[in-house]
Order: sequence, then structure tokens, then C-alpha cells
Amino acid sequence: MPPTKELHYFDQLGRPALANPARPRDERDLRFLKRLESLSARPHIDLKNYARLFEPKGSLLSGDISPGYSTLSGKIIQRVVGYFPKLKVIFLARDPVERAWSHMSMEVRSRQMQPFDVTDMDEVIRNLRRRGMLLRSYPSVIAARWQRYVHPHLFRIYFFDDLQRDPAGLRRSILEFLHADPNKPSGRLTADYNSKAGMEKLRFTDKVRSRLAQFFEEELKVCAAKLGGPARDWPARYGFSFLFVFSLLTYDLDLHLWFDGCL
Repeated sequence: MPPTKELHYFDQLGRPALANPARPRDERDLRFLKRLESLSARPHIDLKNYARLFEPKGSLLSGDISPGYSTLSGKIIQRVVGYFPKLKVIFLARDPVERAWSHMSMEVRSRQMQPFDVTDMDEVIRNLRRRGMLLRSYPSVIAARWQRYVHPHLFRIYFFDDLQRDPAGLRRSILEFLHADPNKPSGRLTADYNSKAGMEKLRFTDKVRSRLAQFFEEELKVCAAKLGGPARDWPARYGFSFLFVFSLLTYDLDLHLWFDGCL
């Protein structure tokens, strides 16, 4: 993998600011970083030279992990997939209630968002409605947008639930999808390693959880119906049923139109 976790090349339109410190391991990584610096100086997305970033890896499988790619417009996705027709895409979906709260905790911790009163529901919803927050909070829309352009056998949805329950099993499944060797050791880190596990998070009270669940009720139901897998259990966590048809279809259309307008 690249010597930095998140490149953000496409969601920042070719002008990425690395979200994580670079950790070069060998000469190939140093060459990668040098090319990335040169590529980032260009005022536009350059797919040809983006592809060249990975040349030092030779025949090794390589890729780019950037959560921000969940916000890409259909136009950019179409360009990327058109240039890399064999690209395999993995989307790790998470319960939108838990994901949104984790996102807000991260932004407060990193000072991208001002601390706020977590007992004030108006404040909670105000922060939730930030554009960057909402664009990442609807997994059914994100998946559908990518699925329009990526061939079904090249696109795979996994779930944060599986990461929590069986990280080693999730790792194996992903590597098999990539046609990699799941029996090859991954290095020093154990399957349950999480460098941020001990960091302070916003207090997620039952009252806040219930209010966020109301906000995302329709999305929870759509995810259950369309994503399947662990998402089928998401509505029941908050006492919802997803036995409905007509309202789901209307909601789905309206939501896609809203997001297309934002992007």
C-alpha cells in the first residue's frame, strides 16, 4: 500500500493535502512520495500520472484507501472507472447513526469542528447537517452512485459490523476478492489493533442516539433493503421496521436527486 493511508487525490481534485503522515518503508515508497508531490502541483486531475504513482510497486497489488472517495460525483467516478476498467472498488459501509457520531467526534478531536453541547439536540442536528457530514452519511446513495459505473463483479460492499465481529475473517474475504493471498502475514499489527481506540470521544447518550436514529430512519430502512447483510439488522437496533415499499421508492428518488444536486 502507499506510504500514506489517505491520498485524497480525487475528492480534492488533484490537490491533496495528506491526512496522515507519510511512513516510507523502502526506496519504492520514496519514489511514490516524490511523484505524488509533483502530481499534486498540477491544477487538475491527471489520471495518467496518478497511475504512474503505483509503477514502483511492479506486479504487486496496490491501491488507494481514501474515505473521501465516498463523496465523489458520478462524473468523476465515470472518468476514473473509464481509465481503470479493471479497477476493483471496496466500500466499507457503517450504520449511519454510529458513523455520523464517530465522524463528529473525530472532527471535534482534530479541531475541524468547534466543541458543542452534546445534550442540545438542536446543536447536534445543526452539526449533522453540515454538507461534508451528510455526503458521507448515506451509504445506500454512495453505493448506488458507484454501482452505476463499476461492473458488479468488481464492486464489493463490506460492513463495519464484520470488522467489529471478525476482523480476521473480513481481512480474508477482502484479500480473496482482490485475488491476493489471505494466508500471507500482514505484518506487525494484530487483527484487533486500533491506534485510536483509547482516544476520547463525544459522549453518545441514549437521548442523542434516539434523535439521530429518527433523523436517519428512512436511510436505515433503505440500507436494510438494498445493502443487505448486517444492514438488515440496523433498523431493529432503534425499534424500526423496514416493511414498506412505496415510501421507500419515493424517498430513494428524492434523496438521489438531492445528492446529485450537491455534487
